[in-house]
Amino acid sequence: MLREFETTFILQPEITEEGAKAINERLDSILERHGAHRLLCDDDGKRRLAFEIHHFQKGHYFTLHYFDGGKVVPELERALRLDESVLRFLTVRVADEVGDVEERKRLAAEEEKLRAERAAERAALEAQEARDREANGGRDRDDDRDDRDRDRDRDRDDRGRGRERDDDASDEDEEE
Repeated sequence: MLREFETTFILQPEITEEGAKAINERLDSILERHGAHRLLCDDDGKRRLAFEIHHFQKGHYFTLHYFDGGKVVPELERALRLDESVLRFLTVRVADEVGDVEERKRLAAEEEKLRAERAAERAALEAQEARDREANGGRDRDDDRDDRDRDRDRDRDDRGRGRERDDDASDEDEEE
């Protein structure tokens, strides 16, 4: 009985494309050795982590989709655990039983093509953001967001103080 699994893993953000490709090839060889069927490997790009892991605030996300009876999962996780550039990983069983394997493979090939197009768009956007950061003197969007949050908090505080002053003035009027 074939089951569908997906393993999501986070790599260090400064890993090169060649390094990420080597890790993916190593995982593909493990799948092949154990007779598992690889569907696709999705590159989700670099994202900010919810919390700091090994002093990293960002990570490069990948999701590997595959069919297997379940015997390859421990081997994949062992390989990920031993690799120093892997920050975290998680394997999830997506489907207990896969009906039409060939149809699922065809859908996965279409999905991989679509995701590759999205990755190219994302890379172009990241390159544009890098150019914009250089034009802004090294500031990125997170810095701008922090500035907006600080301005909003300051404005809120000023409005609160203004109300206090108005209340003080009305108290003085009542005393007269």
